[in-house]
Amino acid sequence: MGKSLTKIVYKPDPNATDVFLVIVDPVEFKKWKEGGYTIPLVSVLDSFEIFSSNQGSQGLLGRPSKQELDNVFGTHTDTDVVLQILEKGKEEAGDSITSGKWASRNDTKGSAVVDSRGGHRTTGI
Repeated sequence: MGKSLTKIVYKPDPNATDVFLVIVDPVEFKKWKEGGYTIPLVSVLDSFEIFSSNQGSQGLLGRPSKQELDNVFGTHTDTDVVLQILEKGKEEAGDSITSGKWASRNDTKGSAVVDSRGGHRTTGI
């Protein structure tokens, strides 16, 4: 069994369903959040992938465009966006998300959309 992972979900507007999220190691994230800002982000994050959804955090996840990131975060630099999500987002346990269960079969094919509604299936990957 792989390591347990958690989603950090940032919702820019409380009335909208648009969300941005990153996948983190819950133990390292807790240390980082409690003031361990010297912990490298590469240890906190499962990957530097930023996901977005207009269906809430349980919907289909895709990758936001640079323009979308600029509009919401004021930048499209991945490190700056990730820091804002980690600082402003809310932690959501991902029981069905464990490292190694959503293996990439071929990243050059498909739409790179991940279904986080439960189970262990992926769409487009």
